[in-house]
Amino acid sequence: MKALRFYAPEDVRLEDVPEPTCGPDEVRIRVRNCSTCGTDVKIFHNGHQNLSPPRTTGHEIAGEIVEVGADAVTPDDRPWQVGDRVQVIAAVPCGRCHECLRGWMAVCQNQTSVGYQYEGGFAEYMVVPREVLAVHGLNRVPDGIGLDEASVAEPLACVINAQELLGIEEGDTVVVFGAGPIGCLHVRVARGVHGAGQVHLVDVNADRLAMSAAAARPDGTIDASQVDVVERVLELTGGRGADVVITATAAKVAQEQAVAMAARNGRISFFGGLPKNDPVIALDSNVVHYRQLHIHGANGSAPEHNRRALEHIASGRVPVADLITHRVPLGDVLHAFDLVRTGAGIKVTVEP
Repeated sequence: MKALRFYAPEDVRLEDVPEPTCGPDEVRIRVRNCSTCGTDVKIFHNGHQNLSPPRTTGHEIAGEIVEVGADAVTPDDRPWQVGDRVQVIAAVPCGRCHECLRGWMAVCQNQTSVGYQYEGGFAEYMVVPREVLAVHGLNRVPDGIGLDEASVAEPLACVINAQELLGIEEGDTVVVFGAGPIGCLHVRVARGVHGAGQVHLVDVNADRLAMSAAAARPDGTIDASQVDVVERVLELTGGRGADVVITATAAKVAQEQAVAMAARNGRISFFGGLPKNDPVIALDSNVVHYRQLHIHGANGSAPEHNRRALEHIASGRVPVADLITHRVPLGDVLHAFDLVRTGAGIKVTVEP
């Protein structure tokens, strides 16, 4: 079969490799969609400390079961069947550490990941390892949604995790920094799941802002290259500021502006991580203190968030099909990475 194999930074090869074999406590799937994200591009250029090469990458995965091990764990009383349409989690909690036992699987201290420690989805076939099955990380895809949509459940799960921490309430004013696919999903979850009031999308790239706004349909957009974002948000809110601010971008200035524009009792999510060599921001602690601000970090998800993501897609509360702007065959997977890197599309899915 064909698989994209990572050997070293910028040494990534589409190769013929043997089809994987299924162990007694595993499930083998035919990958139909493995969507791409900025992390895939970062791995291509820089590698990752948790990725052990050579490795098949790709972690936003949906497909069909082609083989079931005799001892494969199922999340319910329905055994896995050949032909079942399934979605695979990316972040794999251990299920045994202090955090997991407290129900905080998104921050498991022993977390492993598909496409890092286990073979990923940029391949025609993959084995879902027992570690994924043990934490109920293989999910049946509801009828009525495509496997391309199901592959978007993984990033959507991360968005769901972040917004649950924020406690968004009906009518809240929400500002989202970053007009990429994650920013679009934040707009839709804030409105479709939590009933937010005004939702504004911010970016410094006018073309990307326009493209994402046409798809995600925020109530307003702010081109941060042209106006003072903080002043604009204060103007839009009658001087009160935003109830919720989400920084879905790796920009220090966005995090600093988020604090400056937050309303009293405002909630802030630092969703996008900063470069490891420059992660420190200027923070006016008195603003946090006197406005009683709540600052949260969020970067991943738990298996339960993936299940909820599929439910939200199936119910229509969070549509994702129209966010998929490009479908690329596995043979052109590196072109898919270029589309993500240049921001030419919103969501790019690879179809092995």
